Amino acid sequence: MAATPAPGAHAHWSSRFGFLMAAIGSSVGLGNFWRFPYTAGENGGAAFILIYLVCILFIGFPILMAELSVGRYGQASAIGSVAKVAKDNGSRRGWVSIGLAGMIGGILILCFYSVVAGWVSAYIVKMFTGEFTGQESEVVAAAFGSFTENSNQVLFWHTAFMLLTIWVVSKGVTGGIERAASILMPVFFIMLLGMVGYAMIAGDAGAAFNYLFSVDLSEITPATFLAAVGQAFFSIGLGSAIMITYGSYLDKDANIGQSAGIISLADTGVALIAGLAIFPFVFAFPGIEPTAGPALFFQALPSAFAQMPAGEIVGTAFFALALIAALTSSISLLQAVVAWAEENSSWSRGTIAWVFGGFIWLVGTGVVYSMAFFDLLDFISGSIALPLAGLLMAVFMGWVVSKEIARSQLSQASPRLFFFFRISMKFIAPIALTVILVLGLDDRFGFGISEALFGAAG
Repeated sequence: MAATPAPGAHAHWSSRFGFLMAAIGSSVGLGNFWRFPYTAGENGGAAFILIYLVCILFIGFPILMAELSVGRYGQASAIGSVAKVAKDNGSRRGWVSIGLAGMIGGILILCFYSVVAGWVSAYIVKMFTGEFTGQESEVVAAAFGSFTENSNQVLFWHTAFMLLTIWVVSKGVTGGIERAASILMPVFFIMLLGMVGYAMIAGDAGAAFNYLFSVDLSEITPATFLAAVGQAFFSIGLGSAIMITYGSYLDKDANIGQSAGIISLADTGVALIAGLAIFPFVFAFPGIEPTAGPALFFQALPSAFAQMPAGEIVGTAFFALALIAALTSSISLLQAVVAWAEENSSWSRGTIAWVFGGFIWLVGTGVVYSMAFFDLLDFISGSIALPLAGLLMAVFMGWVVSKEIARSQLSQASPRLFFFFRISMKFIAPIALTVILVLGLDDRFGFGISEALFGAAG
């Protein structure tokens, strides 16, 4: 076990396993359980997944390599690491906007993410106590609306989740984040495999496999491609300053290409396995549609659990899985801003964690009382801050940072992998992320770009 760093020293992971568990825990979040299934359902199932896998390979994986590289080179927070790379490269300091945009996006995400995680926490209790057992689908679906309208209950669960997140982060990189991830993630994977096994037996496994893996090329549209690019980018947690921060705790001999590959594969695998844990139930019970959208998680699935034998146990396990995923992700989101504040203040780590965590909790209370505020934070973070940070990172690593500096951090990568990385940073990722950024703004403000493109295609 690595020694506790002296005051002012930059922390490092105590083991490769600890780093991978923390990084995988960061990327595996509610996006895998909540967003991925309904996004796949709304965009053609297997057709969406095919494009999603291609986007992970050509966009997500290379940007993850870039963020880990910048973090390890800089050995500082996201902003500090970008500043050091820019300085040593002889570039303008303004590139620190990469870390700034990512950090702001991450803060905004956590403000509403903690509220959704609070919903998940509440549903663990609802499932465990058998509140929905034997209830009709309409009753279970209506219960979610009643719950979210009870602001005091939602505030309680939002508060409880944020307290737990702050407490873990306050304990430090190795003593808090790494230790929590090293315990929670193995438990998570064991529970997830158990859930899939049960779903295969109790649900309609054949229909789920067909839906997820039988590709109908006629279902691939520009909208499918756009949704897949967005999911691939956000699923791994890119653009939010997390992976730059986590990369800064890596030792110089860590194989970044290999680590990025493991993290990408783990995140993608969890998303697909989560589909196999969810869709067998969806197809096994009447009245539940894979295209149910966001309601799939808190309305359709609880309805299925309410109708099956031992549904309260299965439902409790399912939402416990989602809570573990949410917690490991929220820890990383808070850590990104705590790392920056530690560099720029004389406060103790504990004080910083509680101050910034308290601020995020306070903003999150606005989400509790206003879904319009929820949507606004989601838009600013998901459609502006994160894509912008990712776009800037791709341009920075592809067109600004010297080949020598990039190669110094990817020295263990084969020539072919490094060539692939450079091509993605120069051309593929910037184009894809520009499209996401433009169409995200278009969707909000109605410039008519999406309608023109999709109308021409369809």
